[in-house]
Amino acid sequence: MAPTDGSDADFLRHGALLTIDLGAIQENYRGLRARLRGAACAAVVKADGYGLGAAEVGPALARAGARDFFVALPCEGLALREALAGLEPAPRIFILNGFAAGLGTDFLAAGLIPVLNSLGQIAAWQDTARSAGAALPAAIHIDSGMSRLGLPPAELDALAGDPGRLDGLEPLLVMSHLACAEEAENPKNREQLDLFQAARARLPALPASFANSSGIFLGPGFHFDLARPGVALYGVNPTPGQPNPMAQVVRLQARILQIREIDAPTTVGYGAAFRAAGPTRIATVAAGYADGYLRSLSSCGTAFLAGIATPVVGRISMDLITLDVTQVPAERLHPGALVDLLQPGDGLDRLAEEAGTIGYEILTSLGRRYRRVYRSA
Repeated sequence: MAPTDGSDADFLRHGALLTIDLGAIQENYRGLRARLRGAACAAVVKADGYGLGAAEVGPALARAGARDFFVALPCEGLALREALAGLEPAPRIFILNGFAAGLGTDFLAAGLIPVLNSLGQIAAWQDTARSAGAALPAAIHIDSGMSRLGLPPAELDALAGDPGRLDGLEPLLVMSHLACAEEAENPKNREQLDLFQAARARLPALPASFANSSGIFLGPGFHFDLARPGVALYGVNPTPGQPNPMAQVVRLQARILQIREIDAPTTVGYGAAFRAAGPTRIATVAAGYADGYLRSLSSCGTAFLAGIATPVVGRISMDLITLDVTQVPAERLHPGALVDLLQPGDGLDRLAEEAGTIGYEILTSLGRRYRRVYRSA
């Protein structure tokens, strides 16, 4: 991902550059698919492709071979169907949050498939099928220990005891979701696997989907028929504590607006949170928490300029970051120079650790004020 020199007018209108490597996303998809033994590989593109743009990410994944997609909301499914228009056969798009009565027209027009999470959702989808005069596809979600979405034990009992509740439907999948997959030794993984297998045995024989990104790395026993990787597609490490097997997808560079020399006891930024202890060179950079560079990175984040780590000093503000660039050669410092806020390599996971959060939040917080550049394979 080659940097821009930051001098073109469009970049100057924005102030920061977010480069998204669609080829790396495709590489990650193919790599995850190769780890599966006899299972297909879906792609999760909810939250606007984890903040990177589902309209661009979805077609790239389709070109890499993805034919099953998962999003959270019907509005996401409608937008994704438009982005994938013209593909034959039409990819399957599953809506993780399920179905609500009154949305039948949307689901039918776009061929969206609800992941049914409760008996109420099953009944509402049955009513839609009855009105449409056709069997409608669906996935059945079993709660195996997350206690969020999915049929809880009592509703699973009711469904298992009355298979007629699925009349008029065409169940395509039975699925569940892992709570602790990124912790390979956590006994919760085996507990959920056992519960999911027991639930499957009580329902009509259906293809099964269980593994998320980290679940793929738990081994073949978790793969079943369809895996559902999400965040690993976008470069976040699915095996924390081990080398990241995924290609890096994003690079974030921001423009230096101003350089100034200060000395003790001069302070920097809101709240006078940083006080110079001696001669210090400060670079003010065009990004802030309005752009998803989280305020929790105040006084603890790290950016890079000319390969040199430059610490964030003072508080992150809405539009600006201040960096201590004292160690950077003076000839590399000037207004318009580009600073890496998210650099290739370990940048995403490193930044998440510094912010006290996870890569998911970093990705999905990336703002809309950046100039976005998409690179193909």
